[in-house]
Amino acid sequence: MKLPEFEDCLKRKKIVRFPAAKKLAAKELNIAQADLTASRQSLKQKNYKWATVQAYYTMFHAARTLLYHKGYREKSHYCLILAMKAFYVSEGILETRLVESLQAAKAMREGADYENTFDAKSARALVEQSEEFLKVAEGVLRGH
Repeated sequence: MKLPEFEDCLKRKKIVRFPAAKKLAAKELNIAQADLTASRQSLKQKNYKWATVQAYYTMFHAARTLLYHKGYREKSHYCLILAMKAFYVSEGILETRLVESLQAAKAMREGADYENTFDAKSARALVEQSEEFLKVAEGVLRGH
């Protein structure tokens, strides 16, 4: 899929080829799994701000795992989202709604971090979405 915005990310070197990427995919997946564990714990403790932040980073590191799997690295969270569309939605591996949830999670994380806006319902929903996103990334790495 040709996305002009993604092509711009490549041109501006916000998405670059990264020879060591495939070797780092499993390590990145472990980081995503640890973030998911932390977000669940924060949710149990009713720390909704950190559950929101950690759930986003679960998705971010899972997306980075997928990007590494393709042999690339990101230098922009926004371009990472575009890369998911270009590499995975276009191939039918990721559903559009999962990438949209990553995009929404980015906005929610920024709101929690910079504006102190978060709540229990959104945090719970985001943790659930991050679990699903991570499962898909794990499946891609296993070849499913």
